[in-house]
Amino acid sequence: MNELDLLSPSEVLEQVAKALPVDVRDNLIVCGSLAAAYWFFAGDGSRAIRTKDIDGLCSPHATAVAAAIEITNQLLEADWKPRQDSRFPGPGKPGDPIDGLPMVRLHPPEGSEWFLELMGAPPPYVSGSEGKKHRPIDTAHGTFVLCSFDFLALAEWGPLMTTFGVRLARPEMMALANMLHHPSLSETRIEGTIWKRSNKDLGRVLALAHLTIERDRRAETDELGEWAGRMWKALQEKFGADARTLALRAGNGIRALMDSRADLEQAVVIANLGLLASMDLGTPEISATGRRLVVEVIEELELLAQAAVP
Repeated sequence: MNELDLLSPSEVLEQVAKALPVDVRDNLIVCGSLAAAYWFFAGDGSRAIRTKDIDGLCSPHATAVAAAIEITNQLLEADWKPRQDSRFPGPGKPGDPIDGLPMVRLHPPEGSEWFLELMGAPPPYVSGSEGKKHRPIDTAHGTFVLCSFDFLALAEWGPLMTTFGVRLARPEMMALANMLHHPSLSETRIEGTIWKRSNKDLGRVLALAHLTIERDRRAETDELGEWAGRMWKALQEKFGADARTLALRAGNGIRALMDSRADLEQAVVIANLGLLASMDLGTPEISATGRRLVVEVIEELELLAQAAVP
């Protein structure tokens, strides 16, 4: 991963919000680094992040395609530029194979390393089905693909409304989605790097927990103490009968990361290049956060699930 410029989460979110069609702002939930950074750093000029992709979840599932089409049309007509990708020289046309279509990834008009990437809210969960799904979207500028991931349904649970009129996914919901997506460590690498995708995403969970603990200490709150209860409620609402099984395996990947010194150290490096760019934390601090996360969140979530009727 090339080193990126530091970004102000407030400035980037404001730019995205102003560019969105007003009538579909309620249909977009910002996820990922930008959402977390705004949640924790808004108003603090000393804090910034590094990220190249601003994730926008078109929600709910029933209107995701229509919202994605309207957003894509308006941004392209406002001189936003598709991200260059040698695999996809341009958008496709109706009827093209799904695997030959690019995602909607658009740079702002003035040029920037970051781009807005659109995703779709997933359909109702079916255990054992392919976790990543694709739908074509036929815009006035060509055909793209809208990807959805099962566990991103959690981003729709209790999102935060910002002063810009755009909603953000909650930190604990993003953390839970990443944990469920990685029940174990894998050898899959981030394209163009030696870094494991599971280390990046599980390291993000630890970063979110660390920032929550830091804010709790500063504001004398106990947000981390609310995580398990909120996670359990969200799992029940979004995954119904599968909630118990998902809750009981949610912590497996984090435990595996904590047990592997090399993988944990890599996760810390990646986190320090992204969400924690203005903090530069060491492995001991993140390890301490991980231990608290296991005891105060993961074990509590497991107890809630165990107490539920199978």
